[in-house]
Amino acid sequence: MSSVGFEANCQTTAMGILPHTDIERAVDLALSLNIPFWPQLPKVSYFEDMYVQALDHFPGVRIDFLERKILFDLGRFYEELPAYFEKAEDPETFRLTKTFSLVYHRFLERDLSGYTAIRGQMISPISLGLKVVDQDQKPIIYHDEVREVLFDFIQKKVNLQNQELKTKNPRAFVWLDDPGLGLIFTALSGYNEVQGREDLDRLLEGLEGPKGIHLCARPDWDFLLHSKIDILSFDSFSCGAMITQYSSLKDFFNREGVISWGIVPTYTELLEEATVESLTEQLETFWEDLVRKGVKKEKVIRQSLLAPATCNLLSPDKEKTVERAFDVLKELSAKVREKYGLN
Repeated sequence: MSSVGFEANCQTTAMGILPHTDIERAVDLALSLNIPFWPQLPKVSYFEDMYVQALDHFPGVRIDFLERKILFDLGRFYEELPAYFEKAEDPETFRLTKTFSLVYHRFLERDLSGYTAIRGQMISPISLGLKVVDQDQKPIIYHDEVREVLFDFIQKKVNLQNQELKTKNPRAFVWLDDPGLGLIFTALSGYNEVQGREDLDRLLEGLEGPKGIHLCARPDWDFLLHSKIDILSFDSFSCGAMITQYSSLKDFFNREGVISWGIVPTYTELLEEATVESLTEQLETFWEDLVRKGVKKEKVIRQSLLAPATCNLLSPDKEKTVERAFDVLKELSAKVREKYGLN
């Protein structure tokens, strides 16, 4: 058995955000995969935005739902900090409520016991701390005390979500969404990869269950592959050829890490040009690169998941292209699994 508690075996999963406005349709789509997830549906409500969802009960924060803005005030943070610490051992402080994600609770109402695994997600404190700014437009991650509280806060929210999901399926896990991680490798960031490594390692050490990160950005891959993660999900359609050049990917596989290859495009023009055959060929090109670097083919296949390449909220046909991408993904997985005797 893999270190993540299940065999990946080129089964299907996907990132969290969907363009749907119909909650049941979105949940049904997620449940059509081998490893379903609870969808984040920002078009349903601003409450369903992945940044907003994470900030319920965080000191210093106000959500302006009318203007769709997250407001943070440093003075208010310090005023509210004592009350927050008093509630820091209360699970209700970190629970994802129906108000902040009706979709999550609709997902939990379904029978999830028969799946290979189930998955949740939470925005990474790195991306969250770079996105949310104080009253002077300074990212809150630049404030040492705010950052310390933020990392502990997200860690507790992830662990509580993991515990709740495990009541529905013992092989549940929660990964961190980190769309802003690439920013810390630029000269423009006041929060660099050295501090990021220290903070991320401490965060991951305290997480329960398999530890995963999903991102669409292009960071320093060594940074992630040498971290304490068990699962890495990324857009391999666009940058798979790049990551396979890193020797650290071989090390990642050798320590039983799982890669979720985001291989099926979700943008209409790209999806129309792709076929199951062309995507299979692209995927196997990446795998052959790893074989040439000394990773056994069967190991790569056993420790791989397949997923859509990216989220897509912008298609003019709304959810239709994304749903077609899920169909292609399932067909691709079935073909690969049959070819390598994984059924």
